[in-house]
Amino acid sequence: MFLIIPPRAAAIIGACLCFPPFSFSSAAQLHQPYAGEQSRAVKSLSQSDIDDLLAGRGWGLAKPAELNGYPGPAHVLEAADELQLSSQTRAQVEAIHAAMTAEARRLGALYVEAERRLEGAFSSGNVGAAELETLLSEAGSLRAGLRRVHLKAHLDTAPLLTRHQKMLYARLRGYETGHAHGGHD
Repeated sequence: MFLIIPPRAAAIIGACLCFPPFSFSSAAQLHQPYAGEQSRAVKSLSQSDIDDLLAGRGWGLAKPAELNGYPGPAHVLEAADELQLSSQTRAQVEAIHAAMTAEARRLGALYVEAERRLEGAFSSGNVGAAELETLLSEAGSLRAGLRRVHLKAHLDTAPLLTRHQKMLYARLRGYETGHAHGGHD
């Protein structure tokens, strides 16, 4: 015996079989990249980010220099013995590092505060377009300043090293095919 189903009913039955009914358990399967971050004091920054910024650490801002043959002062000092830095070169790199760290700490604190103000504007539920533009401009300018400080330190450090030291630095940092052209001898 065959059952004859009208075409419209067949389409509805087919759709029901292809698309199971939605349930709240299905909602739990949604992508949740920010789950748990809603309790952060500054939603856009992890505590590790804040710690790095306040300490003047690089925060990955100098990768264009680092990965293109312009060694960073902090890592050069870490590898000073392996690189056989002269006392004069070591002193110069230490000075670059100290100046970079001091300015990066200053700007890092201002950047964290700018992100806090942005957070506060949204958490108030009362942020307007003009205020948003001001807050974003401020935070963006500070982030650019931080990046400039770190990149300039790489730019200033590279000419102090010999080609051999730059190649050794690249190898020590795991950049086997790393460039060593930053600041030719």
